[in-house]
Amino acid sequence: MAREHPCVQSDLVTLSSTQVHLEASLRERTAAIASVGSAFPDQSYSQDEIGALLGLENRVVKKLLRSPHIQKRHLYLPAKDARTGFLLQETPADLHAKFRDGALEIGSRAIRNALDAVFLTPADVDYMLCVTSSGFMVPGLSSLFSRELGFDRKLVRADVVGMGCNAGLNGMNPLVQWVKNHPGQVALLVCCEINSAMYVVDETVRTGIVNSLFGDGAAAAVLTSPAGKDKGSLPSGPVPCVLDFESFCMPEQWATMRFDWNDRAGKWSFYVDRDIPYVIGFNVREPVERLLVRNGLDFSPIKHWVLHTGGGAVIDSVKLSLSLDEHDVRHTRSVLRDYGNISSGSFLVSLERLLAEGCVSAGDLGVMVTMGPGAQIETALLEFGQAGA
Repeated sequence: MAREHPCVQSDLVTLSSTQVHLEASLRERTAAIASVGSAFPDQSYSQDEIGALLGLENRVVKKLLRSPHIQKRHLYLPAKDARTGFLLQETPADLHAKFRDGALEIGSRAIRNALDAVFLTPADVDYMLCVTSSGFMVPGLSSLFSRELGFDRKLVRADVVGMGCNAGLNGMNPLVQWVKNHPGQVALLVCCEINSAMYVVDETVRTGIVNSLFGDGAAAAVLTSPAGKDKGSLPSGPVPCVLDFESFCMPEQWATMRFDWNDRAGKWSFYVDRDIPYVIGFNVREPVERLLVRNGLDFSPIKHWVLHTGGGAVIDSVKLSLSLDEHDVRHTRSVLRDYGNISSGSFLVSLERLLAEGCVSAGDLGVMVTMGPGAQIETALLEFGQAGA
């Protein structure tokens, strides 16, 4: 039998060693959602209370407020007028101050909740990306948080502004890529929405839809590489790792969700087309299928679904399109029930509840879906792995 030349054996050993190092490097280049934290205004209101405080009498709007999908919302509302019993009118300057102060309050709490869960401090964060569509500031929220909470001067920061309810996954995408390329470093996604700062109060159905649906809330997620032990500690249970993203844009539906200037009120007014649940439902299956097929999957192995809480009709439409059962959307439903639609951070609160439930096992697969103006649908594939594995 012919013997291999020593140089060939040496090359094979070198190749094998290189392959081992490459596989180890690829394992390190995985982005894990190490923790999620959320926060809301202390004061909550039932839908009946909100309708009474706003003085709404439109029959259609009152019917919207009686919808069973939402039981309460946490909101920053002004004081009542002692004479009328209705809320005092807010000027554009009042709304801007409410956005800034409210975002700092609940955004800071969500950040601390997420960092404390993995024994980190703001000084440990290397990259922070903030998402909002309910207010505009220059410098943005990332600068405000870095000034107030003690982030390091080397902090990389970015702000995603104006993308709407889908924007949480748009913000997570670059953080995942960054974490993959910087093993052991820590990224922080912050979705902070003071939706009550965009309320316009009148008797139109347009504003009634917005005022009956949206709540105030913030959510933050810590992302890092599972193999990176430099900072903090991953939780003991299965950790969601983000494997892939898929986007789907419908530019012909540009006008279905948008801000317009309301000249009479002197404020920006948000518009949601009544057909948007059906637009989303009709189109959502395509990006999800593309995401799964690219990763050699179909729907059958997906055990966990994390959806944006767009509203009762949106959840129903997505559920039907993706052939989900009520158990699949339980956390999406409960977040909508308890907080209303909190825009970009809604899906993170649903994920937070899934992780707290303790029903996830190592090796499980999940899909996250958000949708919003553009019109846009964003998806992400998750695999739940044991910490450090």
